[in-house]
Amino acid sequence: MTAPLPEQAEFAPYFRSHQVRFGQDEALMRRIYELRFQIYCQERGFLPAANYPDGLESDQYDASAAHFCTFNLKDELVGYVRLVHPSGSQTFPFQSHCATLLEGVTLPPPSQSAEVSRLIVHHDYRRRRGDTLAGVNLERSRGTPDHEMRSQSPQILLSLYRQIYAFSRTDGIRYWYAAMERNLARILTQLNFDFRPIGRLIDYYGPVTPYLADLHKTEAKVGKRQPELLAWMQRPEPMETE
Repeated sequence: MTAPLPEQAEFAPYFRSHQVRFGQDEALMRRIYELRFQIYCQERGFLPAANYPDGLESDQYDASAAHFCTFNLKDELVGYVRLVHPSGSQTFPFQSHCATLLEGVTLPPPSQSAEVSRLIVHHDYRRRRGDTLAGVNLERSRGTPDHEMRSQSPQILLSLYRQIYAFSRTDGIRYWYAAMERNLARILTQLNFDFRPIGRLIDYYGPVTPYLADLHKTEAKVGKRQPELLAWMQRPEPMETE
């Protein structure tokens, strides 16, 4: 008798994410801009609310970025992230804030790179003290055994990262830049994502450090230590706009 196949692991059962086609789904992009305004202007004060009288936060990078969002089971927008491609001068947004890299750091080809940007989670999922904008909290995951990581993992974060990973694989992107808070970087390290610091602490919408990830190394690490997570990340999921 053939043994039954193991049940496929599900790391974000309460959320669904997909890519948003810029210029095609204007209503959804408006909801995203509203969420960005609420968090970046009203909650955190990173940007002056007076500069966005319509209550929509957008910038010059949106038109050339790939956008992704997450919904809960009630079809409420609860998370968002974008991948920013290099500018015409082959630079990324973080480089306007980080003028000096750590010694020995060599940046990869811009054509194979993108910056993880505007990663945010709705405030209803950030109610614990110490939560980052991505809805993660170091205290919750410190010391969590590997076999418990699935139940303790930040589901919205993983759902969004699953989408940008799928997009990157098909779009020829191997490297991710990200300017992150320390807690978020540590959570991603616990999940075996290969983010390495490439600069010192800077003020980039709050105190953050610039990091660089090599997706080939991430695949190797996750595949070795959490093969169920890698299988889930690589399992196809609809990315089309609603």
